[in-house]
Amino acid sequence: MKGIKLEIQDAKYFAEKEYEALQSESVTALSTLMEGTGAGNDFLGWVNLPSTTPDELVTRIEATAKRLRENCDYVVCVGIGGSYLGAKAVNSALADNFEYYYAPNPGEPKVLYAGQNIGEEYTAQLEKLLTGKRFGIIVISKSGTTTEPAIAFRILKELLEKQAGKEKAKDLIVAVTDANKGALRTMSDNEGYETYVIPDNVGGRFSVLTPVGLLPIAVAGHDIRTLLQGAKDMEAQTAHPGSDNQAQTYALMRNALYKSGKKIELLVNFDPSLHYISEWWKQLYGESEGKDGKGIFPASVDFTTDLHSMGQWIQQGERSIFETVISVAKPSVERRIPEDKENLDGINYLAGKRIDEVNKMAELGTKMAHVDGGVPNMRIEIESVNEYNLGQLIYFFEKACGISGYMLGVNPFNQPGVEFYKSNMFKLLKKPGYDK
Repeated sequence: MKGIKLEIQDAKYFAEKEYEALQSESVTALSTLMEGTGAGNDFLGWVNLPSTTPDELVTRIEATAKRLRENCDYVVCVGIGGSYLGAKAVNSALADNFEYYYAPNPGEPKVLYAGQNIGEEYTAQLEKLLTGKRFGIIVISKSGTTTEPAIAFRILKELLEKQAGKEKAKDLIVAVTDANKGALRTMSDNEGYETYVIPDNVGGRFSVLTPVGLLPIAVAGHDIRTLLQGAKDMEAQTAHPGSDNQAQTYALMRNALYKSGKKIELLVNFDPSLHYISEWWKQLYGESEGKDGKGIFPASVDFTTDLHSMGQWIQQGERSIFETVISVAKPSVERRIPEDKENLDGINYLAGKRIDEVNKMAELGTKMAHVDGGVPNMRIEIESVNEYNLGQLIYFFEKACGISGYMLGVNPFNQPGVEFYKSNMFKLLKKPGYDK
C-alpha cells in the first residue's frame, strides 16, 4: 500500500536560509523524542504504540464493538478533547457524508458524540433522539470528573437505565478510563461495566490509537487493524533522522517558517470528509505548542467552500500565514459532469470531466495564486481516504508534533494553561474547595 507524500518546495522558497540553519536542531529534537530525554518524557507511550499494541487487545476491542453493534442502533461516545476528536476524525473521514440522514440498519449503529460541550439544547435534543431507541454508551475519561463528559454521562446513564433496566444497561456501557483510580474507575468496578485502560504514558491528544479511539472506530464498522498497520509503517519510516523522514521534514519546515515570521498555519483540505481531521489536528498542535509565549497558531479551512469566505484574507491579508494542504489523489467513486443543451450556466466546457478533475484544478490554481501572493504552501498527498492512509496520517502528525515542540523549546506533552478556565468556572459555580 502506498503511503502519504509530503511536498515542501513551495514553502522552502520562503524560508530557505532558516530551513538550512535548523537542520541540526531537527535531528536533535528527533533524537530527544526517540531516546525519551526531553521534557514530558513520561508521556511518550504513543511513540511506539502502533508496533507494540498487543493483538489480544485488538481482538477484545473487536469483540466489544461486535456486541455493541448487535445490540444498539446508536452508540454515544462521551468525551471531550482527545477523548473524542480522534475517533470523530476517523469516523467522519470514512463515513458517507450523508450517513446521519439514513436510519440505522441492524448491526450498523450510528456513533454519536456527547460530553464535548455544555449545550443544554444539544443535550436535550440528543435525549429526544435516544428516547425509545436501543442505544449504548462508551464513556471516556481518565478521572471521571471532567465537567462536560461527567454531565453528559450522568444524564445518558439515567436514560439508558430507565429504558433498558439497570441490569441490561451495565452491558451496554463501556468505560475507557484509568487502570486503578478515579471516579469512573470506581463506578465501573461497582456497576460491573466492561473497561479499557487509558495508558498512563499517553496524553489525551495522542490517544487515538489506544482504546480511546479504536473502540468507537471499531463500533462504527471500520478496520482498526489496517488503521494500526498504517501507523506502524509510518512509525518505522520516521524512526531515524534524514531527508526521507517526512515527519522531521514537516516539523523542520514549519519551524523555519515560524522563524521567518509566519505565525499562523492553515490546514487545508479539498475533501469535505477531512473536516474533523483538521479539528483533531488543531488540538494536537495548539495544546502541544501554545505555551511559554510561543507557538504557531493552528487554524483550518475547507476548500473550495472557504475560498468564498476566507479567500480574500488569505490572498491579500497580513503575510503571517502559511498553508499545509491535504490532497486526496484518488476519490473512491467517479462522477462526471453532464452536457446541457441550453448551457445557460455556461459550464458545458466542463462536460464529460470528472468532478474531481475540476477540484484538482481548483487546488492547483489556488496554490499558484496563494504562493504568488506570498503564502508558503506545503502539500501532503494521500492516495485515498481509507484506514491505512489515515493511520499513516495520524502518526505522521503526532511524530512531527513531538519533534516540532522540542524544536520550539517547549514541553509538547503538558497543558497547564487549560486549567485556568476550569478554576474560574468552579469558583463561579461554588464547587466545594473553590469558594475562596
